[in-house]
This record gives sequence, C-alpha cells and structure tokens, in this order.
Amino acid sequence: MFTGIIKQLGTITSMDRHGDDIRLCVEIHPVPEVDIGASVANSGVCLTVVETTNSRLSFDVMTQTVKLTSLANKNVGDQLNIETSLRVGDEMGGHFVYGHVDGVAHVTQIQQEGDSVVMTIQPPEHLMRYLASQGSVAIDGVSLTVVDQREHDFDVSLIDHTMKVTTLGRLTVGAAVNIEVDMMMKYLNRLTNAKPV
Repeated sequence: MFTGIIKQLGTITSMDRHGDDIRLCVEIHPVPEVDIGASVANSGVCLTVVETTNSRLSFDVMTQTVKLTSLANKNVGDQLNIETSLRVGDEMGGHFVYGHVDGVAHVTQIQQEGDSVVMTIQPPEHLMRYLASQGSVAIDGVSLTVVDQREHDFDVSLIDHTMKVTTLGRLTVGAAVNIEVDMMMKYLNRLTNAKPV
C-alpha cells in the first residue's frame, strides 16, 4: 500500500524482454533501502523488487501488467515516479493507493490557471462512475483531488511543487497515464449495486 506522495524519480535504464515478460531496470538516486521481494510503485504500478545494486532496482513485469498500464509506452531514458510501500508510523499525506492500476487514461488538455496547472484527463469510460468532484484519484502514482468532473473526463489541479518533483510536469497533451480510482468508491459502487441475499 502507498500514499501517492512521490519523493523520488527513477530513470529507466533497460527493458529486457524475457518471453512475454519484461525485466525493468530503474536507476534511482539515492536508491531506496528495500529488500528483494519488497513492493515499489513505479508511476503507480506496484512491482516486486527482484534485484538491487548501489543505484538501481530491477523488477519483473508480467505481460498482463504491461498491457494494462502505460509501461507499454515507456522507453529507456524515461522517468518514473517512485514510491516505496507505506510503513507503520509513516505520514499518511495523500490517500490509500494500492498500486493496482485500473487502466490507462489520456491527457486531453493542460491549462495554466494562476499559480497552478489544470490538467484534463480522459479515463476509460467504465471508470467514470468511480470519480467524483473533491474525491481522490491517483495519476501515475500521484495522489490528486478531482476538482471538476464531466460525463467523459475530469480535471485535476497541480501546484508548482507537484509539477517539479513528479513526472506530471513533463506531460503533454495526448500522453498516456496510469489511473487508479479510489478503492472506497469501488467498494461503494459494488455495495449499492449488489443483489440482496
């Protein structure tokens, strides 16, 4: 489990294919103190550490994960938002992010509004039911608040700090991003649509 508060960026150094799977190697400075088998979110995708060096972490990415996330669009040299898993006693600054990406969304508009940037995101249609104004959403692993919601898309507002310390500041119109909706919204939708027993 994660919080969506990004403290580090990593750079992809290799994406080696092993059959239908990928060995993803990410350079991080400083490299997080994690053990083999630990969970690390890579732009919102929860992956298991399979190898560590002084400056890099390696992960095995299953074909299904590649298909369902924006990792399919990544190349060597691209940066990722890195977050290690939440530990007891850590500050809960964002919201509960599980690293289970619900799909790939696309940036359709970026506008400067005062000191912030308003970004319009179009998710897969079936995810719109889980989004609500003032609710939480994770975009590329970053915990954000939905500031406006329409029938087919929604807006998030990004402060200058978020633009500088995460990959969101490098996004352009048309970019593919990982989206994870709030788990509580999924449970609520499930409960309200469940048949009585």
